Amino acid sequence: MRKFSSIVLTLLLMLSLLPSVMAEKTTVKNEPVKYQVPSSVRNITKENTYPNPTQDLPKLQPSELTKKLLDSSKVKIENPDLIRMLNESSINSTPFALGYRAIVYLGQWPLNYVSTETSPNWEFQKINTNYYDNRSGKVPYQIHYVQEVQKIIRGGLTAKIASSEDVKKMMLLKAMEKTKLPLAFETVIGGGTKNDHVYNVAANRLGYLYAYAPAVNEKGKVTYGEVYLMLKGSKKFIVVKNVTSQGIGAWIPVQDYVSFGFVAAERPR
Repeated sequence: MRKFSSIVLTLLLMLSLLPSVMAEKTTVKNEPVKYQVPSSVRNITKENTYPNPTQDLPKLQPSELTKKLLDSSKVKIENPDLIRMLNESSINSTPFALGYRAIVYLGQWPLNYVSTETSPNWEFQKINTNYYDNRSGKVPYQIHYVQEVQKIIRGGLTAKIASSEDVKKMMLLKAMEKTKLPLAFETVIGGGTKNDHVYNVAANRLGYLYAYAPAVNEKGKVTYGEVYLMLKGSKKFIVVKNVTSQGIGAWIPVQDYVSFGFVAAERPR
């Protein structure tokens, strides 16, 4: 009897663990590969005849004083320009500060940006077409990408919003962090830029090689507020008033990447 009870308990234990094991396997199996660059997209940094400046937007590290002030705020503050201003501030404490009180208005700021969706569009903007007419040919002809004229690809916010430059910086930081792609609100593909990948135009066909500039569509919510620096005795803290939130989106081009599409046709499209 004891042996039978032991077997039953063992089976019940195994059954209780089964759902969690299955859930774990399902999670691993269904987890998508995010922001994977397709094989049709190529990095042309070395070949680009226009040297794009590298977007260097590291997360600004707050000073010890700034860190204490940020921690004192009930609303999360991530705006790098506001953090930089606080870093450059100096507030001296005095042992005779008993009863001292002051309120410093720092202005209305976009305080933080929360990303809700980040999705790449690998064919955001058509930038070039190379073609070859092989309709009279008897053997395949090889063509490759050559940028005919310089193209400037510009992104931007999808709606007007207050302090747009600050918002764009925060959105750019979040999008770069999520995608690990080189992003910039403006990028240039120089004329004469080439790529050695070969495309075969079959005999009796017209070959079209289309080139596109990719971009990332970033969507989320930005939070605004009036920022006050409160000095009360030897204490220093931040108070945020009149907090508002607004949804916003942006298109951010992928720097020095080109997406290709090849079509062979009997007649011009």
